[in-house]
Amino acid sequence: MTVHLAVYDTLADWEYGHAVAHLPGDVRTVALDSAPVVTRGGLRVQPDMTLDTLRAADSRLLILPGADGWSGGELADFAYTAREFLHEGVPVAAICSAVLGLADEGLLDERAHTSAAPEFLQAANGYRGAAHYRDADAVTDGDLITAGPTEPVAFAREILTRLGTFDAPVVDAFFRLYRHSDPEAYATFAAAQT
Repeated sequence: MTVHLAVYDTLADWEYGHAVAHLPGDVRTVALDSAPVVTRGGLRVQPDMTLDTLRAADSRLLILPGADGWSGGELADFAYTAREFLHEGVPVAAICSAVLGLADEGLLDERAHTSAAPEFLQAANGYRGAAHYRDADAVTDGDLITAGPTEPVAFAREILTRLGTFDAPVVDAFFRLYRHSDPEAYATFAAAQT
């Protein structure tokens, strides 16, 4: 089944790469409309599909990277879609400013989560989830995964774990290899790739 990656102008290129590079099967990009988007790094991405055609039943996971549009509310439709996914029991993974968008939508009010810093989320309209904030690299609470902008490897670790892509020792080796450059982890992770 397909994993969906949200794409929009100023998309933070570095936040989703570790996750999508190691997901088996189909990863499709989804945007607000069919026009190409330009990432923060200047890459031009032609979306595979539009948000209005995305259905939770057709997805294993929705990945929401950060972008400037989250702080201005231009990407609120993605947060609403995240609400629908979570209601249907389909996981959502948000990193960086996408976490702010979920806070605006009220999706963090009752779930454990993390972000760049607790103060970052205070800017969200009506954010009431401060009691559930965790000072961690990434947090999974049921079907919701959150991470701060400097934690793409931890974000990927949580996604790979939640989807059951690899057994726990392999996910641990992935994290040790890409986060800590642990040479001993390479053999374990490489063996799982074949």
